[in-house]
Amino acid sequence: MNGRVLRREVSPIQQRGAEFFALIADVIGFLGRTAWPVLDIVIRLWIGKQAIMSSVFLTHEWNTAVTLAANEYPIHGLDPRTEALLGIVLLLVGGTSLVLGLGTRLGALAIVGVTVATQVYYVPLDVTLFRLALALGYVLRGPGPISFDHFLIQGLSRSPLPFAASVTSFLSRTRALFTAGYQSALRIWLALALLLTSNAIFAALGPALSLWLPLRTAAVLFAGAGSLLAVALGVGFATRVAAAIALSVTGYHEMMTAADFSMFWTLSLLLLIVAGPGALSLDGAMVTMLKRRFPQLDGKPAFSLTGLPRVVIIGAGFGGIACSRALRHTPVQVTLIDRHNYHLFQPLLYQVATAALSPGDIAVPIRSMFRDQFNVQVVLGTVSDIDASQRQVIVEELKIPYDYLVIATGATHSYFGKPEWSRYAPGLKRVEDATGIRRRVLEAFERAEIAPSETERQHLLNFVIVGAGPTGVELAGAIAELARFGMGRDFRTIDPALANILLVQAAPRILPTFPEKLAKHAQQSLERLGVKVLVGSRVESIDDDGVIVNGERIYSKSVLWAAGVAASPAAKWLKAEADAAGRVKVDRHLAVPNLPNVFVIGDAAGSDAWHGQPVPGLAPAAKQGGSHIAKLITARVLGRPDPGRFIYRHYGSLATIGRKSAVADFGWIRLAGAPAWWLWGLLHVAFLVGGRNRLSVLINWVWSYVTFRANTRLITDVAGDR
Repeated sequence: MNGRVLRREVSPIQQRGAEFFALIADVIGFLGRTAWPVLDIVIRLWIGKQAIMSSVFLTHEWNTAVTLAANEYPIHGLDPRTEALLGIVLLLVGGTSLVLGLGTRLGALAIVGVTVATQVYYVPLDVTLFRLALALGYVLRGPGPISFDHFLIQGLSRSPLPFAASVTSFLSRTRALFTAGYQSALRIWLALALLLTSNAIFAALGPALSLWLPLRTAAVLFAGAGSLLAVALGVGFATRVAAAIALSVTGYHEMMTAADFSMFWTLSLLLLIVAGPGALSLDGAMVTMLKRRFPQLDGKPAFSLTGLPRVVIIGAGFGGIACSRALRHTPVQVTLIDRHNYHLFQPLLYQVATAALSPGDIAVPIRSMFRDQFNVQVVLGTVSDIDASQRQVIVEELKIPYDYLVIATGATHSYFGKPEWSRYAPGLKRVEDATGIRRRVLEAFERAEIAPSETERQHLLNFVIVGAGPTGVELAGAIAELARFGMGRDFRTIDPALANILLVQAAPRILPTFPEKLAKHAQQSLERLGVKVLVGSRVESIDDDGVIVNGERIYSKSVLWAAGVAASPAAKWLKAEADAAGRVKVDRHLAVPNLPNVFVIGDAAGSDAWHGQPVPGLAPAAKQGGSHIAKLITARVLGRPDPGRFIYRHYGSLATIGRKSAVADFGWIRLAGAPAWWLWGLLHVAFLVGGRNRLSVLINWVWSYVTFRANTRLITDVAGDR
C-alpha cells in the first residue's frame, strides 16, 4: 500500500506546503485562543478604569463638572446639571460594565457617546480617540470568553424567554462579520495616522483630519519612519509582522523618552497582532486562496481515506495523543484505541487523590480533542491481544487491521512480586485510583472522629506512603497540607493537624533521580510540614492492619503505593523480548525487532535513546516518542528519507512538596523553594489540554491558595470497593 490512493493527488511539494501553512495556522490559532482572552481583559480594564476614574473625579468636583457642561460642551435642550449628571452616570455604568464584562455592548456604547461628545465639543486628544476606537470594538463584537456576557449568551441561547434565542443567534451569526469589519477599520485608521505624519506628500491633509486621527502621538513615535508600515497596514499585507515592528518602535520610544502615551498604540497594535487584519486585506485574500489549494487548512479533508495506510494507535495517553495529532496532515487513516473515553493529565492526578481538584479538571474527552481532525477515528475498547502475523489488533469482539501499529499503553503498578499488597496499598495511575485514595483518606478522618478509643483514632490518623519518587513526595506533601490546613475547624473530636504522615523509602534518600542537594531540600520541606521521612527503610509486609517496616509494625488504614511501576502487557501481546520491568525492547527507531511497522513508545518501551541511558517514564519522553513515530510514518508513506534515530531530549524534572515549595532540575539550572513552585504551577497549567481545564485548575488553585481550603472533599464510593 503506497498511500497515494487519494481523491486529490498529494505531491511532496503540496504536502510540505500544507504542513508549513498548517504550522502558521496553528500558531495563529493558538495565539488567538490564548492571547485574546488576556488582551480582552486588559483592554476592558484599561477603558473601564479610565471611565470610572473620570466619573469619580467629576462627582468630587461637581461644580467643575457643571461649569464644563455649561460652557465647554453644552448640549442644546439639556440643563447643565442634568448634562453633568448624565455624563457621570454613563461613565460610571459604562466603565463598570466593561470591567465586569456584563452588558458590555451597552456599556461600551455609553462610553462611545460620552467620548464623541468630549472629542467634538471639548479638547480633542489622541487618548480620547483611542478610547473611542477600542470601545467601538466592544459595541460591534462584544467581550472575550472570560466575561459574564459570554456565559450569559450561552445560557440565553437555550432560554424560553421571548426573543432570547433570536437575539443570541443574531449576535452569533454577525460576530465574525462585525469583527472582520472592525479589524479592517482599525488597521486602516492606524495606517492613515502613520501615513499623514511620516510622508510629506500627504502631510497637508493632516489638519483637516486631526480631529479623528491620532496624528500628535503618531508624529512623535513614527515621524519619518512610518511610510512602509503605513502601506503594509493599509493594504493588510504581512499585517502581524508590520504591527509587531510598530509595537517595537513604540516600546523603544517609551523606554528612551519615558512617554506615557504609547500604551494607547500598544493595545491597538496588540489587537492587530492577536486578532489579525480582518477579511478586507491582502492577508485575508491570501488565506482564502491557500484554503482553496490546501483544504485541510480550513478543517476539510484534502484526500479520501479510502485505500490509505491504516495506522492503529493503542493508548490515548501523552504519546498516543502526540502521535495522532502529528499525523493530522499525513494521508493515512488513524484509529486511536483506549479503554477510557478521556485523556488524563496524570501529573496532577495526585491532586484529585488529595481533594484539591476534581477528575473533570484534568481529563478531556478524547473525541472532543479530534473533532476537527478528519483522519482520526476513536474506538472505545480494551485490547486483549495482537495478531502480528495477520496485522490485526483484537479489541474485545473486534479485529482492527493495521499497516502501522503504535503501542502507547503506559505502565501500571508494580508490587515487586507481591501482587496481594495491591488490595491494601492502592497505586495512582487512573482516575478510579485517585477517587479511591481520596475516599480512603477522607474516610479515615471521618472514622477517627467517631473512633471508640484513642488508640484506634491514632491508627486511623496514620498515613503511610511507600516510595519517595516525585509521586510519593507530592502525595505526602499534599496529604500533610490537607490535614494541617485544608480541614481546619471542620471536626469536633479530632484535630486533623495531628495526623501522622510517613514517607517510606528503601533508597538512602528521597527523589533519587534528582541532585542530592535538591533532594535534601525536598526532605527538609516535607519535615517542616510534619511528614516523617523514613529513608533506607524496607517494607516487609502490607496487610489490613498496616505495614511492617524494618521489622516494626505501623498500624494504618491508609497505605498508599508509589514505589514502582511495571509496563503494560505489550510484550506479551507481541511475543517480543522485554526488559526486567516488562518494557518491550525497541531499536533506534522505537520499532520492535522482526515486526515490520510495529512501534512502542512511552512507559511501555525499553529504549536507550537518552545518551545510551534508559529513557525515563515521563510525559515529555512519551510525547517525543509519539512525534518521532509520526515523522517516521509520514516519511514512509510519502516516500521520503527516514528522519533518523530517536533521541530523547531531557528538558528537566520537577516535583512539588507543598505551598511555595518545590524542586526543579533543568541540568543547567536548579531551583528550589518558591521560584520552583511558581514555575511548576505555570508549566502544569500550560501543558493541560483544553482552555476550560486550564481555567478551572487555575481558579481552584487560587481559591486554595487564598483560603487554605481543599476544594473537592467528596467521599465517593464504588459498589464493593470498601
